[in-house]
Amino acid sequence: MALDGLSVIFSLWMAALFRPALNKIDWIEPMPSKIIIPVALYVLFPLVWVMIYSALSIYDGRKYLRAMDEFAMLSLAMLIASVSAAGILYFSYRNVSRALFLVFIMLVYLICLVWRILTRVYFRAQNLSPARARHVLVVGAGTLGQKVKSQLLESKLTNLIFTGFVDDHLNSSNDTVPLLGNADEIRDVIMRHEITDVVIALPHSAYHQMGDIVQKMEDMPVQVWVALGFFDLALYNTTIEDLAGIPMLDLRASAIDDYQRMIKRAFDVVFGLVALILALPLMAISALMVFLDDGAPVLFRQKRVGENGRLFEMLKFRTMLKNAEQLQSQVEKRDADGNIIHKSKDDPRITKVGHFLRRYSLDELPQFINVVRGDMSLVGPRPELPYLVEKYQPWQRKRFAIPPGITGWWQVNGRSDKPMHLHTEDDLYYITNYSLWLDILILMRTIWVIFVGRGAY
Repeated sequence: MALDGLSVIFSLWMAALFRPALNKIDWIEPMPSKIIIPVALYVLFPLVWVMIYSALSIYDGRKYLRAMDEFAMLSLAMLIASVSAAGILYFSYRNVSRALFLVFIMLVYLICLVWRILTRVYFRAQNLSPARARHVLVVGAGTLGQKVKSQLLESKLTNLIFTGFVDDHLNSSNDTVPLLGNADEIRDVIMRHEITDVVIALPHSAYHQMGDIVQKMEDMPVQVWVALGFFDLALYNTTIEDLAGIPMLDLRASAIDDYQRMIKRAFDVVFGLVALILALPLMAISALMVFLDDGAPVLFRQKRVGENGRLFEMLKFRTMLKNAEQLQSQVEKRDADGNIIHKSKDDPRITKVGHFLRRYSLDELPQFINVVRGDMSLVGPRPELPYLVEKYQPWQRKRFAIPPGITGWWQVNGRSDKPMHLHTEDDLYYITNYSLWLDILILMRTIWVIFVGRGAY
């Protein structure tokens, strides 16, 4: 907070020094060679920046472990702080140069960004130091323990070192598992291997031992974690929430946190509204084409499965015959593995106008209405038909951990060329790697995919 406050003060001072140099530009009003910034702004602006950064949890390191997430939120916070500062100037010091203000905004953003990058580089170097390494001991070498081990080994946290297992039911002669002892020997194991973190990953049947194991380590300087064996029951993510004062496991927690959701929703509302307004002429023309080709209704309303399995009514321009849903069973096929393929290039139910609308994705323009009202997002997994979801395997249901989207990672990597049972992995990739920048990248690639018409039918 102090660094950000000082960055704002320094940027104001530098902007005042730099502003006279802009007098040479024709469209910028000349200013005196010495500009004095009102003292009140040196107090107000740092407070505004720090308060807005705090409100958006910029200072909560646990929420922004990934650099791109922190920089995305920093950009949003900068935008809000800049608008707030402009409002303060409008109602107080209106004689402050607009060019000076723009220079100040660019400077403060650059400085806040640079010192955060340098700080991350410094801490990354500290984490690589052997003295700061954390040695992890896993209690329980069963399925859950093995999963904890795999996650530790695959994680990008270079200062976490998996040391071995403690287990009562494993033979020490098993070379494939680094067994360091049994539960009764846990104190000796911790001291001998300089353990800093103990993860208890016992199966449900051994939960009664947890109290004894924790008690053995009560006076030891180690961090104790409990791995909960409910991963397979969760939709995608498991979190602990407070329900009526009682800590509860949320097995249907969203794959993105509250702050990511806020950014995603704000992005959807702003750009969804803009896109809807710009698309109105195209929507009017498309609706007229559908009506002239095959009469009313123009819109096709269909139940789809959204976030957390909730049903909603998705809107599209009608591109098929009026009785298309009754003919669904006649056009469905199965691949060599028995998976359902419900879309094909030669579907006889598609109308002449429908082929054109699908070719350029014009049939999906009404879905901007779904985005604005919150049923869908601009980017996310494609909303699926309920009868197809009933045939999903458990792992495929994880795609409902975030709101469905008009476009997504699957759509820009194959569209209809990939059937339902294959594009789920693309959806899970998107969920795992979600960021605002990934959304922007997908939207940009979507424009190109629509232009070339690849996989659209």
